[in-house]
Amino acid sequence: MDRIIISDLKSRCIIGINEDERREKQDVTINISIYGDFRRAGQSDLFEDAIDYRAIKKRVFSMVEGSKYFLLEALAEAVADICLAARGVAKVEVRVDKPAALRFARSVGVEILRERES
Repeated sequence: MDRIIISDLKSRCIIGINEDERREKQDVTINISIYGDFRRAGQSDLFEDAIDYRAIKKRVFSMVEGSKYFLLEALAEAVADICLAARGVAKVEVRVDKPAALRFARSVGVEILRERES
């Protein structure tokens, strides 16, 4: 399968279980690998044959900015759902990192892999 990679999408949202995490938005970093068959777009060079990764990024960013999840796992699942709803996406790998989650660690992240259901 072919892959589109969206790297280090920065956003802010309410994420976490602690009281202070529920009050203030925190930084998250999202990495997305979108899988599909890109041969048609590669051969035609037509936008309508391609996956619109800009539209996916906009939907993900908007959802994340307005979200209030307790768990990184739930946020990653919501991102995957948006990606899989896009035409031409067969599979998606999503990694969500929360840089301020642990002292002495650069980041804590969750990575999931989801496929379109037949």
